[in-house]
Amino acid sequence: MANTQELQDLTTQVRRDILRMVHKVNSGHPGGSLGCAEFLVALYNEIMDRKEGFDMDGLNEDLFFLSNGHISPVFYSVLAHAGYFPVEELGTFRLIDSRLQGHPTTHEGLPGVRIASGSLGQGMSVALGAAQAKKLNGDDKLVYTLHGDGELQEGQNWEAIMYASAKKVDNLISTVDLNGQQIDGATDEVLPMGSIRAKFEAFGWDVVEIEKGNDLEAIIAGMTEAKSKTGKGKPVCVLLKTIMGHGVDFMMHTHEWHGKAPNDEQLANGLAQNPETLGDY
Repeated sequence: MANTQELQDLTTQVRRDILRMVHKVNSGHPGGSLGCAEFLVALYNEIMDRKEGFDMDGLNEDLFFLSNGHISPVFYSVLAHAGYFPVEELGTFRLIDSRLQGHPTTHEGLPGVRIASGSLGQGMSVALGAAQAKKLNGDDKLVYTLHGDGELQEGQNWEAIMYASAKKVDNLISTVDLNGQQIDGATDEVLPMGSIRAKFEAFGWDVVEIEKGNDLEAIIAGMTEAKSKTGKGKPVCVLLKTIMGHGVDFMMHTHEWHGKAPNDEQLANGLAQNPETLGDY
């Protein structure tokens, strides 16, 4: 259990990792990665019950499935700092023969990665299988997922959302990153979805809202509340209200940095806003 300052220092270092990884290969998705830095840092260092090491069975420990796999830079950085693989390996991001591809894959056996998630809309379906397997095995640990709000425009999600409540998969906590942006613009302009809370509740889920999705203490409080709602017959949805590009002022509040790398000058600017805390790889 880390204190808030330690978690904040880690979050700042994760942001530096994201910027440097994407800049090096002039490719990747910094916007959503930056926006979810606090969430994934809190999840892996404060919320989840994890075991040492890694195996795909994940027995007697909490599991996490990243559905919006394009935010792999933040995922890889958090996994590395959590000890799943060497931090120095972040320098191989998106290189040929690297285990750290642009979207997470499983064929290279990268510790911490449980599904390939290049195609959107599929993470919850996989998580449901894992959650039901835990129930069959008498395993009382939880399954967590993360999704983009634009990703909810994919129809398979709603089949999974309907199934989860119908089968009372109450050991599942699915978080939606509500940053209001997707690759082509604001979600309300591309395809308005109305009240996501009302939709999940209509589908039989319990819903927790975290208004300050880039505040570590708010995230920890919200996720603790979500955990308290598990085991009561309903799956749990967390609506995490984040800012795309958070922590780098010129990347914030716009979809333009969904999938664009910073140039040299922009990298220097972004790094200056996120001073080195734990040491660069």
